[in-house]
Amino acid sequence: MFGSTVLEVAFGLTFCYATVALIVSTVQEALASALRLRATTLLAGVKAMLGDPNFNALARALYTHALISPRAGNGIPSYIEPRNFAIALLESLEALPASAEQLRQRIDALTDPQLRRVLLGIWQRASGDAARMETEIALWFDSAMERVSISYKRRAMAISLLLSLLLAVLFNIDSIHLFKSLWQHPALTAQLAAVPDTLNAAAIEALFQLPIGWNSFPPRLDAAFVVQLAGWMITAATALFGAPFWFNLMKRTMQLRGHGAKP
Repeated sequence: MFGSTVLEVAFGLTFCYATVALIVSTVQEALASALRLRATTLLAGVKAMLGDPNFNALARALYTHALISPRAGNGIPSYIEPRNFAIALLESLEALPASAEQLRQRIDALTDPQLRRVLLGIWQRASGDAARMETEIALWFDSAMERVSISYKRRAMAISLLLSLLLAVLFNIDSIHLFKSLWQHPALTAQLAAVPDTLNAAAIEALFQLPIGWNSFPPRLDAAFVVQLAGWMITAATALFGAPFWFNLMKRTMQLRGHGAKP
């Protein structure tokens, strides 16, 4: 009985967390697409690389290049091929075709000292050869985009945490209350027959079969509210693991319960 109760509680919790994480990831992807977060993050990274924070010099020239924005009017790109970045940068400097000395002079004419130092270093390692410079610039771009990617992931995690906390408060998904209810009444998970792997009406309906939601609103600001707030925070934190983690864990729990395929 004890083992069965533990499995029922674990299944109920993982089902709830998987569904919450799925809702959060779906909403977050929709927001990222609507607000073009990837494209704006990439643009900010390129402007920082090229020392053009006002987007009125080299970065703007690069973004008007056909290899970067092949069709004018379609907005800023969400991804730039490193080699295309290298070619577009050299051509934006009017360095192709040019002699090694002309290329050096155009780099020396750059106003941003950090960018000038980086490109001079690349020019020296490539011995002024344009093809080798393309390779070096592409490697530099890759390295810079790794840092941009880390920055984007941190921002995405912060957005995910805020969305999951908002969802937990709106629907009163209190992990502490949920755990207590499932422990006292483990049969509550028996109605969760299907395992939805997409965000649909069935997933939402199955979620509301669990002991969540508001009985009275607004809540009373007492000691019980502090515990409730902690339960919301736990729910919000679980979304950071992502929906695939919780769905895999839930399927393993189902196998232990004897309702899933044997591993």
